[in-house]
This record gives sequence, C-alpha cells and structure tokens, in this order.
Amino acid sequence: MIKYVDGWDRFFLKLDNSEKGKILKKIEQLSTLKTARHLKHGVPNFVIESGQFRVCFREESKTRFVLFAGNHKQYEKWLKNQ
Repeated sequence: MIKYVDGWDRFFLKLDNSEKGKILKKIEQLSTLKTARHLKHGVPNFVIESGQFRVCFREESKTRFVLFAGNHKQYEKWLKNQ
C-alpha cells in the first residue's frame, strides 16, 4: 500500500506536467518494488531514482509512505532540511 505524508508534494507541484507524469509512474512502481537504496545508514528511509528525479519513501510493515518527489536539485534542498 502507498500513502503520502503531508508536504510530500512541496517540490513536486513546481514541476512540468510531463515531469510529474514520470514521477507518478515511479511512485506507482513502489507497490511492487522489491529493493531500494537506503537514504542513509541506520535511517528507515529509502530513495529510488529515475533519471534526474528522486522519490524518497519510508517503509513500515507493508505500507510505503512517500516523503518526497522531485528533481535532484530539489532533493538536495529537501535533504538538507531533514
């Protein structure tokens, strides 16, 4: 199951519609995704990449919570505030 945390779309809403479509496809793949790269060692957050786009999520039991979606520059900004 995929859920979204408040504010996940802060950067996402600033993107073009074509870019949003690519990211939404990647988010849809989260329900069947087997493995992903850890955001940082010891942190329960993961990140998946699609070209210049990043989607960060947290996994709790069988639910994946989308924390961030945007391009790599937005990802760096978001990451600094975490």
